[in-house]
Amino acid sequence: MDFALTEEQGLIRNNMREFAERYVEPIAAEIDENNRHPVELFRNLAEGGWMGIPIPEQYGGAGADFLTHAVAVEEVSRSCSSTGFTLSFHAGIIGIALLLSGTEDQKQKYLVPLAQGRHLGSFALTEPGAGTDVMSVSTHAVRDEQGYIINGTKTFVSNGPIADTYIVFCWTDKSAGRNGMSAFIVPRETPGLKPGEHFQKMGLRSSQTSEVVFRDCWIPKENLLGDEGQGLAIAMEGFERGRIGIAAQAVGILQAALDESIRYSKERMQFGKPIARQQAIAWMIADMATDLSAARLLTYHAAYLKDSNQPFGKEASMAKLFATEAAMRHTVKAVQIHGGYGYIKGAKVERLIRDAKIAEVYEGTSEAQRMVISGKILQRQG
Repeated sequence: MDFALTEEQGLIRNNMREFAERYVEPIAAEIDENNRHPVELFRNLAEGGWMGIPIPEQYGGAGADFLTHAVAVEEVSRSCSSTGFTLSFHAGIIGIALLLSGTEDQKQKYLVPLAQGRHLGSFALTEPGAGTDVMSVSTHAVRDEQGYIINGTKTFVSNGPIADTYIVFCWTDKSAGRNGMSAFIVPRETPGLKPGEHFQKMGLRSSQTSEVVFRDCWIPKENLLGDEGQGLAIAMEGFERGRIGIAAQAVGILQAALDESIRYSKERMQFGKPIARQQAIAWMIADMATDLSAARLLTYHAAYLKDSNQPFGKEASMAKLFATEAAMRHTVKAVQIHGGYGYIKGAKVERLIRDAKIAEVYEGTSEAQRMVISGKILQRQG
C-alpha cells in the first residue's frame, strides 16, 4: 500500500498548516482561557472553503475525500484541538449525515449553508441518563397530521449553544427497539427549542457544549431525516465517521506535544547541556514519535477504507482507541519534560493535556471502543 499523500492532499495539508499558524495558533490560548467560540476564525475557514471539505461541490463543499478531511482536522488540531474538533464534527458527522440520508430538498435547504460555513451544525443524541447506552434515551417524537412534536432533554451537545441546525434523535416507536428511533432536522428558530449555557469544561474549552431542551417542539414531517426507524443506524454511522475525526484530532495533539517537547528540550540547559541530550528525555521523545507514527497510520488507514467503500468501523475504533490513549499518555510526558514550566497556565503543553483527556471519552469511550473491536473480531471468527 502506498502511504504517501497525493499531490492535492499534500497541498491541502500545507495550506491548512499555514492557515493554522497564521490564524489559529495566535488566539488558541485566549479562546481556551475565555471559553470563547472564535466567530472570526470560522468566518475565515468558511471563506477558504474549509467548512465542507468532504462534501461534494454541488452542495457547497470542497468535494475532497475523507482522508483529506482527516488531514485537515489533524493540522488544525495541532494548533487548537477545540477548533479541529468543531471542524471535524460539523462536516464529518452532521454534513455527511445530511448528504447520505437527506432528501434533495433537505440538502439544498440545510446541507448547502452548512458546507459553505454560513450555518453551524449540531448532533443531539446523549441525554443525562443515556451516554454509551444509546437505547436508554427518553426523548420522544409524537406524530400528528402534519409533523412531529418533540419533547426531551439532550446534554453534552457539541455546538449546542451556537448551532443553526440540529440533528435530533428521538423515539418514534419505542416498542420497536432498535428500529424505533428516528432522526429529525430541527432549525434553531423552532419554537420549543431552548439551548442551554455553555458548560465550563476542563479542556476543549472554546468548543461550545450545552444542554438543549425540547418542549412541545413541533417540526413538519419534511424534517424527518431518512425514514422512521432509521435514527439509530444514522447515529451509529455518524459515530464511525466521527471516530476517524477524533483520531485525527488526537494525532494533531500528539504532534503538537512532540513539537513542544523537542523545542523545549533543546533549549533547556541543565548540568551544562540541553536536556534533550539526557537519555531519559531522549527516550521519552523516541516513544512519543513512534506512537505518533503508529497513530497517524491507523487513522489514515481507517479513512482510506472509508473512501474505498470498504467496512471501516473496526479500524475507526482501533484508530480512535490507540491515537487518543497515545495522546493522553504523551501529553503527560510532554508536561514532565517541561517540568514546572509545563504546569503553568498558558504553557501549550498544559492546554494539550487537558484537551487530550476528552478524546478518550467522547464519540465512544476507550472501553466502548474495545467492545466494538472485540465484538467485530469475535463475530468474524465465529
